[in-house]
Amino acid sequence: MKVENGYNVQVHYKGTLNDGTEFDNSRVRGQTMGFQVGSGKLIRGFNDALLGMTPGQVKVVNLPAAAAYGHHDPDALQVVPKEAFGEGFVFKLGETVQGSGPRGTFLAKIEEVRDSEVVLDFNHPLSGQDLTFEIELVSIESQVAAGTWNKSMKKAELFAIAKQSGLKVNTKTTKAQLISALEASA
Repeated sequence: MKVENGYNVQVHYKGTLNDGTEFDNSRVRGQTMGFQVGSGKLIRGFNDALLGMTPGQVKVVNLPAAAAYGHHDPDALQVVPKEAFGEGFVFKLGETVQGSGPRGTFLAKIEEVRDSEVVLDFNHPLSGQDLTFEIELVSIESQVAAGTWNKSMKKAELFAIAKQSGLKVNTKTTKAQLISALEASA
C-alpha cells in the first residue's frame, strides 16, 4: 500500500540544517510521529514527501525555506513595552518567551532589548532555513474508516474514503461529486 492524502501514518524522522546541525529527531525521543497525510498539520514539503511511500521505505528530502517554515518575515517583528512582562522579568537577547495575547498563546524570540521596550520576533525559529529530513515510513495505520464521513471533510479525506470504499473516483473528481458518490453508495 502506498501513502495517499487522507491516510494515517506513523513515521520516524531526523531534521537537519544545511550545516548538518540536527534540530529534531523522533528516534532520540523514542517515539514515532503519527498524523493524517494531507491534513495541513505538517509543513507542505514534509507532507508531500510522504506521498507514494510504502512502509519501511526511507527517503531523504531537501526542502527550501519556502516549502518548510517559509522565509523570515520582517513584519513578524513587534515592539512591546517592557511593562507588558512581569515585574522583575530578566530580558535576555535571543531567549524565547511565551505569552498570551488576543489570538491566544504565542512563542517569540527576544530580538532586541531597548530602554523601555523589547523587540520580539514572532517568526518560526526555523523560518528562512533550508531543511533536510530523513523520513522513514514506519506504518500506514489505516485510512479514515468508510462510512464515517461528513460533508465538512476536506476533499482529500473524502477522496481517500471513496477509494477505500471501491468507488470509481480520480483526482479530478470534485468534492461535490465525491459527496454524491459516497451518498449513493451508503
